[in-house]
Amino acid sequence: MPRTAEQPATTVPTATVAQPAAGDPLRQLEYETAPPSGPDAIRGAQCPHELALRGMPVVCSGCRARRDWLLINHRRNVWVRCRCGHQWLEPEITRKDFDAMLTDPSWTYYPALAQGQIALGFDGTFAGLYVE
Repeated sequence: MPRTAEQPATTVPTATVAQPAAGDPLRQLEYETAPPSGPDAIRGAQCPHELALRGMPVVCSGCRARRDWLLINHRRNVWVRCRCGHQWLEPEITRKDFDAMLTDPSWTYYPALAQGQIALGFDGTFAGLYVE
């Protein structure tokens, strides 16, 4: 699904945590901090180190970068996005692999995939730079 940055991303509430009724701050906090899930949730994870798939290093065909990726998961597909804005579907990375890469339990929600890419610096602004 995320072929271009123009496609909107919807944040779907988790199936286990229902939308809380107004006035209950603890349930609202639980709802807001729950990880995105559901069939149309789009998740992203930054991967600052190099990736090697089947022993071969991943290299951006747009700018020749070797590290500092944004991995985007939608359903069972995972896309790799470079800081230059180049993005491709990577069939070698499964959803299970993506879930194993998630180490930070905190979540930041963006109303659209493009807004998340801009906020994280994967919109082409930092093309050619490694941000650490």
